[in-house]
Amino acid sequence: MGQLAFFSAETDEPVVADLAGLLAGWGQTSSTRSGTRVSVVVGARWRADAIVDEMRSTGLDAESITSDEGSPIARTSICHDLDVLHRAWSTGAVKTMPTGWVPSPRALRFWALATGHGDHGQYLLGLDPHCPESHAVLATALMRVGIAPTLVGTRINTPELRVSGPRRLTRLAEYVGRGPAGASAGDWPGDLS
Repeated sequence: MGQLAFFSAETDEPVVADLAGLLAGWGQTSSTRSGTRVSVVVGARWRADAIVDEMRSTGLDAESITSDEGSPIARTSICHDLDVLHRAWSTGAVKTMPTGWVPSPRALRFWALATGHGDHGQYLLGLDPHCPESHAVLATALMRVGIAPTLVGTRINTPELRVSGPRRLTRLAEYVGRGPAGASAGDWPGDLS
């Protein structure tokens, strides 16, 4: 059994601000007078179920539904607990990247749950193609926690941050903790070692 990192999703207390990891990827916020909702469309049911479990661990109500197109969606209920997150990650109706954001281990876990996957011994974290101005800023945010990624896929509209090299992959795996139930081999950073 590996040693847990000092900072890890497995040792940090869950907080609502960790849902920012979903917004770093494909996640969205929507806000009304009744409150804010965070939602993310994912590519597999295990991802939606694991995200809902993580959302609930922060004290939020959450559910997994299926879109009209058949894609799994993880989403919170509408509440005012998410208003601060919405204001930090949006300007009006446009998703923006907050200046100086440093991803917590649990935020990185959310990001990996929503968009992460292995590719030939490397790990990729998906970025929102509709928010290209955030891509370089998110790469810098990962560098702040000691994981230097490479921005790839921008020319083919599938932007991702690629993490490669044994030390960086080990650090990412330590941050995000153990893979969730249902994850396929290679979908989690710890599976690449």
